[in-house]
Amino acid sequence: MSYLFIVNPIAGKGRARKTIPIIKKIMEDNNCSYKIKITEKAGDGQLFAREAKTGGYSTVVSVGGDGTLHEVINGMVGGRQRLGIVPAGTGNDFARSLDIPLSIEDATENLLRGKTALIDLGKLNSEHFINFCSVGLDALIAEEANKIKKYFSSTYSYIIGVIKALSKFKSIKIELTIDNKKYNEEIMLVAVCNGAYYGGGMNIAPQAKVFDGQFDICVVRKMPKLKLLFLFPTIFKGKHIKYNEVKIYRGKSVQVFSGEEMHVNADGDIVDSRPVNFEILHNKIEVIVGVQFWNLVRNADKRPEHVN
Repeated sequence: MSYLFIVNPIAGKGRARKTIPIIKKIMEDNNCSYKIKITEKAGDGQLFAREAKTGGYSTVVSVGGDGTLHEVINGMVGGRQRLGIVPAGTGNDFARSLDIPLSIEDATENLLRGKTALIDLGKLNSEHFINFCSVGLDALIAEEANKIKKYFSSTYSYIIGVIKALSKFKSIKIELTIDNKKYNEEIMLVAVCNGAYYGGGMNIAPQAKVFDGQFDICVVRKMPKLKLLFLFPTIFKGKHIKYNEVKIYRGKSVQVFSGEEMHVNADGDIVDSRPVNFEILHNKIEVIVGVQFWNLVRNADKRPEHVN
């Protein structure tokens, strides 16, 4: 086994940089072949992962947050390497979905256990995403949160982002198409989810499974802003689905159209994309996962075709 670690040194308010000596010690104590590459600018993670396809590595490891992971998987698509994750960002939401330890030491040790499963990826037009995409209020929240997250934890920066974004946001009229069935909605947000968590542990799609070949689509319809402010804390425990304005759909193909301006939040990064077409790619990438998740996949009725 040969590991390439792609480290985003500014992720997690500098936490990712501190992982480097820990990774070196664990790799060397276990006589593992490895290399560490440090990103310097946006896009480096994708570039390094793309170069790794011909570099002789068996495993490409994303060391950072969900934004780093987003770049890495876009570089890996089409290759044969396994994906490893050392969560060192502020949110680390996708690691939660895979039961990957949030401790740097434990997450690195977890790589050596080699428990892998095939999981789904999402596709947004020509770009890939691993956790979620959203349109509407959430994209504006992400923009606001990204401005302040170097000063606060992911959860607090998200909450502050909610408050700031609510003061500016107006509901959007959309045509939503899920597996060729059309819905006309006036929405606050639509989240197209592969994983269950976003925003630093918010359980936006409580029933989502990253190996079932379908998106969970959370639609929050227009509601008074004060009511929406009270809704957001309930998302941490997945209790938002009790609200009449919240609807969960499932599907493999999703299109969102609006005559109004829309930004898309893709794994925490804001992209300007129109039209907005989402497609699930079933069993697209092999990932080193946590033991509990591996057991879940192994025992599931509808499991990936290949589990090591």
